[in-house]
Amino acid sequence: MYIAGHEKTSFIDYPDKICTMYFVASCNFRCPYCHNGHIVAWDGKNIDEEEVFSFLKKRKPFIDAVCISGGEPTLHKDLHGFIKKIKERGFLVKLDTNGTHPRVLAALLDEKLLDYIAMDIKAPFHKYGLVAGAKVDIEDIKASINIIRHSNIDYEFRTTVCKELHTKEDILEIAAYINPSKRYSIQNFKDGDTVLAGTNQFHPYDPGILEGIGKEIEGYFEKLKIQK
Repeated sequence: MYIAGHEKTSFIDYPDKICTMYFVASCNFRCPYCHNGHIVAWDGKNIDEEEVFSFLKKRKPFIDAVCISGGEPTLHKDLHGFIKKIKERGFLVKLDTNGTHPRVLAALLDEKLLDYIAMDIKAPFHKYGLVAGAKVDIEDIKASINIIRHSNIDYEFRTTVCKELHTKEDILEIAAYINPSKRYSIQNFKDGDTVLAGTNQFHPYDPGILEGIGKEIEGYFEKLKIQK
């Protein structure tokens, strides 16, 4: 595994749990508004597994779960073994994914190696490649959504939105497609130095507009979160 970053403690990335986050290097998308541009454009620096498991051993009394994010974790052939070692040490595992490798998700679920999945849905299907900045097999995206929705673990879908790439109609279309689902999070874009395309290229929605969109779709989901 090529691990490019580590957030030691998070109280928000795994609902109702305290987790530590590892960011896996590289991604098959090039979403221009990605806030993890430094992970996608990886500089080769790596946190080795020995350091990972040494940290987990020390922090076991204080951490419930490990979140594996990225980049895109399912690109890595060592993901299965890495998660298995984490589970053997008694941690819950949350996986963040863009859904481009449904067979990997299915295999991990079949072996009961995941406790929570968060899948980013980038856009309505007709403009997926534009927003993702890459060629996308939409059937893989649909398959991952279906696998996750019919799994027996907790999950959420989420979309980060900005005014330049997402219309209100786009958000409503995404919500309608994944209805019904357990959780859907709409995350407002936040600019910063790590945005892949650079600063001042994209802009967040007015919070009031997002709140209005949320009211239109709140009945679709068990839990809807609007991050303004």
